[in-house]
Amino acid sequence: MDATYDNTQARQSSLIPMAIVGGLFFVFGFVTWLNGSLIPFLKIACELNHMEAYLVTMAFYIAYTVMALPVSAVLKRTGYKNGMVLGLLVMAVGAVIFIPAAQERMYSIFLVALFILASGLTMLQTAANPYIVLLGPKETAAVRISIMGLLNKGAGIIAPIVFTAFVLSDMSQFDETRLATLDEVKRNAALMDLSSRLVTPYIIMAIVLAILALVIKFAPLPEPVLESDENDGDSKWAILHFPQLIFGALTLFFYVGVEVIAGDTIALFGQEMGVTNFGQLTSYTMTFMVAAYLIGMVVIPRFISQETALALSGALGIVLTILLLTASVDSASVWNTLFFWTGAPEIPNVVLYVALLGFANALVWPAIWPMALDGLGKHTSTGSALLIMGISGGALMPLLYGYLVESTGNSQNAYWIMLPCYLIILWYALQGHKITKWSIK
Repeated sequence: MDATYDNTQARQSSLIPMAIVGGLFFVFGFVTWLNGSLIPFLKIACELNHMEAYLVTMAFYIAYTVMALPVSAVLKRTGYKNGMVLGLLVMAVGAVIFIPAAQERMYSIFLVALFILASGLTMLQTAANPYIVLLGPKETAAVRISIMGLLNKGAGIIAPIVFTAFVLSDMSQFDETRLATLDEVKRNAALMDLSSRLVTPYIIMAIVLAILALVIKFAPLPEPVLESDENDGDSKWAILHFPQLIFGALTLFFYVGVEVIAGDTIALFGQEMGVTNFGQLTSYTMTFMVAAYLIGMVVIPRFISQETALALSGALGIVLTILLLTASVDSASVWNTLFFWTGAPEIPNVVLYVALLGFANALVWPAIWPMALDGLGKHTSTGSALLIMGISGGALMPLLYGYLVESTGNSQNAYWIMLPCYLIILWYALQGHKITKWSIK
């Protein structure tokens, strides 16, 4: 993949564009990782079961599949910069729709709002990810994306804490046992009071997103111009000629599935395991992801390659999933041995292993993008859209996890669904990304 800038743009430092796009990645993370706290909140406020609660992830992440190719077509007309502006404005609309959803306590409207919010994110992601890849040499692309991931997951640490402070405070009055003692009128009034807590935060979010759109509109962001390469064709099916891209998109599907499971199911799982600060547990997963990003920025590519980092991520995910499936639900020995010094409330080993999956997941996204987009030339925007469609794994895998919980009644055992996902990640690192031509022997 090659990119060129005109002479005027070429003289501009890439630091300013990276700083601006980095701010967008922080926004990605803040909005995306609110879902982990939103799921148990809506489960209580809208009186949902597990599978219904995980429709939050379904509505949010399915937007990436539905909207990715239309967004790619829009970006070809608007360019990357204007696409980012439009994406922020669409997100602002989604945030506004949260207000009537909260006032009416209607889960269907919440799901519509989440879909629109994620549609705006789809446009931002489709523009911003290849933009970061194109801002420098291919060999250091994973490092640049890791920096963006650091901001994204850093926001993922902050978002649940903010949500807990402003929305999940004093949740004892909404305990299921207490709610069950109330008559229907008082219970509905209590739940309406809980739901209305979302109004002010999402008004603020809508305003901030609109302001960011104005900032991006007038920011000095150069527009990358892709050079065509000899493999490019005029056929609309030309994108299918790159197996490393197709396998990369499939790998991202399963990766995003396990990333969302680790980030968005941990709060509800922790609540079931008796963790008092369950609303903040997504922050634990994000903290481990940030730690892995920092390590990745130091060691890639100086000490290990992107391919090796991806292989290690897949292997670690397999190990942690096996530990999670076999751990005692009553023991907190790992926390008390390794993390007692943090002063944070202890969490059981099974919950900690879910959080530690953040460490295994962190470097997968930044490693796959440059490997999958390598050699696409003018097909980069379409290839990016295809990779973005892989985010639909975040819609389907948590929903499948919720189905397994409902059908078996065991939240811990349902995590087995992650094992095949990490095996696929390991395969792509070792073999899948090397397949650059389809061949029939």
